[in-house]
Amino acid sequence: MPLVTTTEMFKKAYDGGYAVGAFNVNNMEIVQGITEAAREQHAPLILQVSKGARAYANHTYLVKLVEAAAIECPDIPIALHLDHGPDFETCKSCIDGGFTSVMIDASSKPFEENIAITRKVVEYAHDHGVVVEAELGSLAGVEDEVNVSAEDSSYTRPEEVEEFVSRTGCDSLAIAIGTSHGAYKFTAAQCTRNEQGVLVPPPLRFDILEEVSRRLPGFPIVLHGSSSVPQEYVKMINDNGGKMPDAVGIPEEQLRKAATLSVCKINIDSDLRLAMTGSIRKYFADHPDHFDPRQYLTPARANIKAIVTHKLIDVLGCAGKA
Repeated sequence: MPLVTTTEMFKKAYDGGYAVGAFNVNNMEIVQGITEAAREQHAPLILQVSKGARAYANHTYLVKLVEAAAIECPDIPIALHLDHGPDFETCKSCIDGGFTSVMIDASSKPFEENIAITRKVVEYAHDHGVVVEAELGSLAGVEDEVNVSAEDSSYTRPEEVEEFVSRTGCDSLAIAIGTSHGAYKFTAAQCTRNEQGVLVPPPLRFDILEEVSRRLPGFPIVLHGSSSVPQEYVKMINDNGGKMPDAVGIPEEQLRKAATLSVCKINIDSDLRLAMTGSIRKYFADHPDHFDPRQYLTPARANIKAIVTHKLIDVLGCAGKA
């Protein structure tokens, strides 16, 4: 099956009460681990590439890796998406270069400027059969080129969404309801501690999500910054020479709830990086004399596949929905 846009998969997700997983990719092993899980679970899939990933691995290599995944997984729909496109030129390059979906992130700009930039991308993308995700509201945290302080973050204003979607013509909308980029999503001051001393993040603003859904019935909503930061991999990293105190993510039960509402796409990034890094650190601790990348990347790929399988079944609810 050739690469597809997200239009049909979002319609099915909205009607079916589940979300499609959007996983950031940087290299072959990450692509393989994700797509092997999706193929076995017969789940629709979005593989997304950030500006940082394009700088690291090269646009052409990444596109060809995703095209190879589509060949290896002919029975599931796969979309290739630009994550956090910073400007028109980057979006245009990806549209011209084989992507089926792009995100223009002008959320840091004033409302009218966000509309103008987004509309320009939408017009070019739609002329080339590509769909566009936009963002309204600003998430805190750090992820590749995105770096927003907690002070500069802002929740999406539901009263703005109808005008924004109508004037831009965007196909999906990322909103800010309390998720955050990266593995360090919240400061200790923002969290409480449970009886075991583990940080508990503040709950997501489902009231905002529900009001946005009421104002945009049937329209696909996207959540960024939605990694759950699995503590077993944080522990694996710390037990093998790492230093990641107080890394905490979004509780999975809250993400599952969001997936039953209007959220059709949930971005997952840090979880995969933690799984890969923890696996490699542990492998070298157990095998200090090994040096072959095939040896230490094999368990890393297997752990990525395991965590994606869990997400598809238990968090996103999209297993068997391809």
